[in-house]
Amino acid sequence: MSADQTQNGEEEAVAVLRGQGAAGVVLVCEHAANVFPQDIGDLDVPPEMRSGHAAWDPGALGVATGMSERLDAPLVAGRVSRLIYDCNRPPEAETAILQQSEGMAIPGNIGLSPADRAARVTRYYLPFEAALHRTLDRARAKALVTIHSFTPVFMGKRRDVALGVLHDSDTRLADAMLACAGRHTDLRTERNAPYGPQDGVTHTLRLHGLARGIPNVMLEVRNDLISSPVEEAAMAAMLSGWLMEAMAAIEVPV
Repeated sequence: MSADQTQNGEEEAVAVLRGQGAAGVVLVCEHAANVFPQDIGDLDVPPEMRSGHAAWDPGALGVATGMSERLDAPLVAGRVSRLIYDCNRPPEAETAILQQSEGMAIPGNIGLSPADRAARVTRYYLPFEAALHRTLDRARAKALVTIHSFTPVFMGKRRDVALGVLHDSDTRLADAMLACAGRHTDLRTERNAPYGPQDGVTHTLRLHGLARGIPNVMLEVRNDLISSPVEEAAMAAMLSGWLMEAMAAIEVPV
């Protein structure tokens, strides 16, 4: 993942792609990477966990990058595994540094001292938030969209939903997308699924979208639909067109 527009001390934590993009929307991919810094190590989790959804959102970066290119939109992406620090969680949240994920222990996160937790906040969360804040300012953002993926099966239960359109208290962009979904996809699309605000997943929307008063939405894509570069590109094209129609409907310039 190459980056531009980052400042000294941010390169390890965050990449800002197409930072000078002309679009009125800023894209975010908090769970873009499954990188484990050498000095922290692999947290004693098995390889299959480090490569799977527990560690990152497979396919999400490819989709987000494709959307960034099509829309000429800035993209802010995390550069470390969410098991190191989940940049879609505030520092005070227990889920910011998980001790267990998908029923499996994260030994390297168990028993961290307050100082250890604070060090990860300083090293990963604060640079990510600073880069996103600066990118939104630079772009004079009119909307904020975060891109995620989810597993077809979670804790043994099959998920039939294919696309989730998530929101917090500002429903404008989500409402507009759901209203025109049928013109862009025949995939099963649901509001606030498979997660919702009650699961603590709208931190970025709240901190940067609600606080600025700009329309915002979180898009969740089932990851079996984006398991190759070709599928990622096709999904990026579809989501871009869908987003553009929804933004036009609420009179937000793309």
